[in-house]
Amino acid sequence: MIDMIRQLREKTGAGMMDCKAALKEASGNAEKALEILRKKGLAKAQQKSSRMTKEGLIQSYVHTNHKIGVLVEVNCETDFVARNDEFKAFAKDMAMQVAAVHPLYVKKEDVPGSVIDKEKEIIKAQISQPGEKEKPQHVMDKIVLGKLEKYYEEVCLLEQPFIKDQNVKVRDLLIQLIAKTGENISIRRFVRYQLGEE
Repeated sequence: MIDMIRQLREKTGAGMMDCKAALKEASGNAEKALEILRKKGLAKAQQKSSRMTKEGLIQSYVHTNHKIGVLVEVNCETDFVARNDEFKAFAKDMAMQVAAVHPLYVKKEDVPGSVIDKEKEIIKAQISQPGEKEKPQHVMDKIVLGKLEKYYEEVCLLEQPFIKDQNVKVRDLLIQLIAKTGENISIRRFVRYQLGEE
């Protein structure tokens, strides 16, 4: 039981008592306990999401070949958290994520409507092949929605799988950090430079 609590704590960053309570609620099932803790972390993050984030840091990353460079701004509520090693490590990971995966936006809400409309047109053109029987509208809508989610995973930082653990999304990492620090944290913006890029 103690090993399971320790593993849950390592995965989620939740407190020992929270991990123990989640395991008890899940009748000893580690997967269910993990899900319970993630939901609690999301609830905590949503409660804190309206709080102002005026502190934080700007993290830089230059790839070893010196051909890609990134600046990312990660905000929090207090300078105490901004000086925290885990917060700094998260900011560094985000700079590396931007360098490696090249997102265009921080979150879904940042994607302009015109870009979404254009992407929907492209998706519809891809799935309605000439000579094929026309799919019912509700089926088309479902396919478009699914492919749009895949598009968000490519272009939105928070929706991307984390480069160091493909089973975790960047959003999950952010929620875990919010739960650990007890503060609202946000990735405000980033810029990525690539040598020779127009």
